[in-house]
Amino acid sequence: MLKKIFKLLLGLVLIAYLLLGVTAFSRLPGDRLCEGLMVVVRDSTARSFVSRGEIDHMLSRAGLAYEGREMDSVNTRLMEEVLTEHPLIERVECYKTPDSRVCIELYQRIPILRVMSSSGEDYYIDHRGNVMPADTRCISHLPVATGKIEKSFAQDKLYRFALFLQESEFWRSQIEQINVVKGGNIELVPRVGDHVIYIGQADDIESKLRRVRYFYDKGLSRVGWDRYSRINVEFGNQIICTRK
Repeated sequence: MLKKIFKLLLGLVLIAYLLLGVTAFSRLPGDRLCEGLMVVVRDSTARSFVSRGEIDHMLSRAGLAYEGREMDSVNTRLMEEVLTEHPLIERVECYKTPDSRVCIELYQRIPILRVMSSSGEDYYIDHRGNVMPADTRCISHLPVATGKIEKSFAQDKLYRFALFLQESEFWRSQIEQINVVKGGNIELVPRVGDHVIYIGQADDIESKLRRVRYFYDKGLSRVGWDRYSRINVEFGNQIICTRK
């Protein structure tokens, strides 16, 4: 009987201890001072485009400095509003941690295409189809789109083409330039081989490039990569090649 009572009391003590610990963990005394900032990048890229210095500068400029301030006076909601103005941040979440720090979890905008139009415009298209300024630090080796390009065309046809390239390991590494010519037709400049791939309109891309890949494997691998100057797959079920 005494053993049962002892176990019951022990269990109650443990429950009370756990409840006390959870309460202490979830509540921060308002007079505690902020000990610092944590920045966590929550996206698939291995590179961080947004620096810690930029975050500190933006918060300080907005009057939201955190170091040494009382935790109750740190406004995480305003921090989120300020940081979402950064051109490379897609989404951000700010919250306070039990060890008196502020944690910032951010999702970056990932560039997938650079556009350098004949009109002088220079910008990136991100993974959502939005325009990003060209003076941001972005990944190298992105395909570059050139020629007469309207932003609406870049955010529609070229964006979908860039998504296709991102999903294809072979074509992502092979295509370095997308040149838009008269009528919105497209020619591609590959990294390997001294030729141009003409695909015409930016539709049925997968089928057109599947034919090019087949020709690479069955034709160019035998006669040489520099045999032709132009490979035309504009029309269905045919490949028209121009010799040098």
